Amino acid sequence: MQDDECLAEFRVKKEDVPRLADVLQIPETVRCEQCSVCGRTEGPCMLLRGLAYPCRYSDMIHFARPVPEICMITNTVMDFIFDHHAHRLTRWNPSIMNAQALQSYADAVSARGAALQNCFGFVDGTVRPIARPGEHQRLVYNGHKKVHSLKFQSLALPNGLIANMYGPIGEQSYDNRQVVLITVIFITCLGYFSFSIFLYANIMFE
Repeated sequence: MQDDECLAEFRVKKEDVPRLADVLQIPETVRCEQCSVCGRTEGPCMLLRGLAYPCRYSDMIHFARPVPEICMITNTVMDFIFDHHAHRLTRWNPSIMNAQALQSYADAVSARGAALQNCFGFVDGTVRPIARPGEHQRLVYNGHKKVHSLKFQSLALPNGLIANMYGPIGEQSYDNRQVVLITVIFITCLGYFSFSIFLYANIMFE
């Protein structure tokens, strides 16, 4: 596979695939519960292909595997990444949220012409459509999008990384819980600065 094709299929360059497997600590052999196995680069590629843009497992025919097997390998890799790295998003990550890093984020935002010189991050939310549940449909129905969905709340940094992720949650409890999340992050970050700091958020979060 050529570099341009790899970038189009997986949104990463060809030489970055093994590097990604190393960083994520993917084992040499990925083994599913029903004993299907694949290499440490093939499994992440299946996951990347599925996450690149909406598609069916049957569209991933270039992996030359049955659809159920592609599904199980993808889920196994996804579970492995979550089990080993979820804490980087769901807990405080000092490697990207320390005093020096927060200052560099604020400087980067200010250098791009922002009105504030001490804004270090951006509150972002996303709606992920789901199939209509058999019960409690009202709890996950989004009246604005007209779909049943789950919502996620994140804190995005100027370098493109997600500093914190909260979710999934349903429609009924979304607004209150996201305000709590933002407040906790904001108060925690205050301890790193000798002056006021800010998070940029849509007016709906006020």
